[in-house]
Amino acid sequence: MREGTPFPGGVAADLQMNSKQWHIAEPRGEHGREIKEIADSLGLHTVTAALLWNRGQHDAESAKRFLRLEEEMLYDSFLMRDMREAVNRIIAAIDSGERTTIYGDYDVDGVTAVSALYLYLRDKGANVDYYIPNRVGEGYGVSEGVLDILAGAGTKLIVTVDTGITAVEEAVYAASIGIDMVITDHHECHGELPAVCAAINPRRPDCPYPFKELAGVGVVFKLICALEQILRERAGEALNDGRSSFLRDMCLRYGDLVAIGTVADVMPLVDENRLIVSIGMKLVEETKRPGLAALMELADPGDTRGRSSPKRRRVTSSMIGYTIAPRINAAGRLDSAERAVELFLAESDAKAREIAEELCDINRSRQTEENTIVAEVYRKIEAEHDFTHDRVIVLDETGWHHGVIGIVASRVTEHYYLPSILISFDGETGIGKGSGRSIKGLDLVEALKSCSDCLTKFGGHELAAGLSIERDRLEEFKRRINEYARENLNEDNLVTTLNIDCELEPDELTLDIAGELYRLEPYGVANPVPLFVLRDAVIGEIVPIGNNRHTRMTLRCGEQAFTAVYFRRTPEDLGYTAGDAVDTVFNLNINEFQNRKTVQMIVRDMRYAGSYYEQLTEQTEIYDAFTEGKRDAEVPAIYIPDRDDFVNIYLYLRGESEKGREKYNLTALDRQLCGVRAAAAGREVSRYAKLRFMLDIMQETGLITVTRKSDDCYNIRLVEVKGKIDLERSEIYTRLRAGRGGSQRRLKAD
Repeated sequence: MREGTPFPGGVAADLQMNSKQWHIAEPRGEHGREIKEIADSLGLHTVTAALLWNRGQHDAESAKRFLRLEEEMLYDSFLMRDMREAVNRIIAAIDSGERTTIYGDYDVDGVTAVSALYLYLRDKGANVDYYIPNRVGEGYGVSEGVLDILAGAGTKLIVTVDTGITAVEEAVYAASIGIDMVITDHHECHGELPAVCAAINPRRPDCPYPFKELAGVGVVFKLICALEQILRERAGEALNDGRSSFLRDMCLRYGDLVAIGTVADVMPLVDENRLIVSIGMKLVEETKRPGLAALMELADPGDTRGRSSPKRRRVTSSMIGYTIAPRINAAGRLDSAERAVELFLAESDAKAREIAEELCDINRSRQTEENTIVAEVYRKIEAEHDFTHDRVIVLDETGWHHGVIGIVASRVTEHYYLPSILISFDGETGIGKGSGRSIKGLDLVEALKSCSDCLTKFGGHELAAGLSIERDRLEEFKRRINEYARENLNEDNLVTTLNIDCELEPDELTLDIAGELYRLEPYGVANPVPLFVLRDAVIGEIVPIGNNRHTRMTLRCGEQAFTAVYFRRTPEDLGYTAGDAVDTVFNLNINEFQNRKTVQMIVRDMRYAGSYYEQLTEQTEIYDAFTEGKRDAEVPAIYIPDRDDFVNIYLYLRGESEKGREKYNLTALDRQLCGVRAAAAGREVSRYAKLRFMLDIMQETGLITVTRKSDDCYNIRLVEVKGKIDLERSEIYTRLRAGRGGSQRRLKAD
């Protein structure tokens, strides 16, 4: 990040770029012949063949194997360190009737892991129960207090799922009160491993297992497969067909739970994960679990008119991630995650629907709480965070809900494209529990490890982690983690890159092509949802949706019209008006409503098309060069404002202020003041640099205050002044007219 730049990406963010760079692969140009051969051989559209090419499938045979998942396989569970010890101890507990407690985490990964292992052990006749700590009262991981409770209830064996790999002291305590432990986890190992019967984790430095990216429920699935193999062998069942028979059975029995947990935990969908999620998505779509069926119906009821039962939509990884997972997660965030386990265990339709309705209600409460905290967090960021110096946003407050700050941290990181950590302190104990999210280039666990002496506890993944901290260590922690970030994050890390698969022509936005994209599922990390760009579309209707939180618009290309939805962008924030010509980056999907299917674009980014965007880019460079004080910075006279320019903008702002308006998109304001629209062919004019200079000068002289609100929107407020303001006294104005660059105070962000 440049010194003196108040926000990541600098002023480029104000050009509707939102600090995003577009990288367009477009393989159909250079590799058109090979792509056509793939398409012809497999009966695909060239668009789909191009997507396969971008994912490394450069001939028809490899593309066919990719589509059929022929290269993926399930590895032998016993390749995992301590697997045999874990199986022996659990089978011994089954045989002796020892009380076994599954100890899980409260997120979707933990809930599905608890559910799968409980169902399996119960079916094998084990004396088994489960325990998931309360996020608010007990926090993450194994605790001595809970161990005492379980010992008092008669537990002799604890099997952890999606947690436990850092429970070194707790393992010693468990042994001292007569409890054995088997740990299954997938989080990073830092330091000493717990002294337990078995510690299964593919991320163990000494674990030879070939695939390290399993979710917690994925590790549990490997344990289930290992248990099933040994129990069948012990029962004298011949495994004449190798491992395929029992593996197939286990996939069909638990694959849906593994898929939901793996997708929700944002694990890379390659190798074993891709295979099991692909199997699991089909099981979810045809689910026989009453709880999952009820949850899907309530979350997405669809159009039921004329049918005896609701029609279930196609299940994709996105549907799991954005529809199913949040409702399961909500239980652990605001209430008890054990309620979500009960959903998966429910056997009657009535009980299943009761729990599903409860989870949906909790999720709505979570959304309300989240939006309240988000608004507060954004205010604190703009008031407190030093964007010129600190690359990690660290905020704290007493009483923020522990179950929501992780989601809010995700939104903060997405919004500002900086790592963020939100900490909620307990007013009585002074202990803070935090949740962090990171960006590519900063391993959050390593960053926390660098200042671990400031923390009571921490753990997690590269891009998401949790921590506990005492209040008197907070300031040192902020300083230390930002020192680490300044050393490890470079300029390239601070810019979002959209990796676009290819450009689409208007006649390629069809139901056939959109439908064919499902063949590349499951999408996720390492196999991203395809991104496309459509050039020179003219915006038609713009409509707010979702209580004015999102925008739906019509994009026209000649006689063709397409529906586009821009989530988390209001029409006011959009910055475009009907008639503007734009280039649009989007995902392509199919919208089903009232038994009618239509193509729908899910917008990821937009830019002005053609010459106007080129002018904005050129003027941004002029403005940046001047404000950064480059010696060779020259500002053409056309961008230096005169008295009439100031009068015009002041009168315009005053008129809008009298209507109650304060929020402006600068590029839209530029076009408004220039009196042009993209529809005015050949007359696109921009004076964007002049506008920026005028706002800086007017702020410097006390006529206005300017506060950045989002990527490309500002609040501009007129200040009541007595007498006349002499703009000639502005240092910025003086330098401009003298033709000199030099440092200047830019639009304020507070």
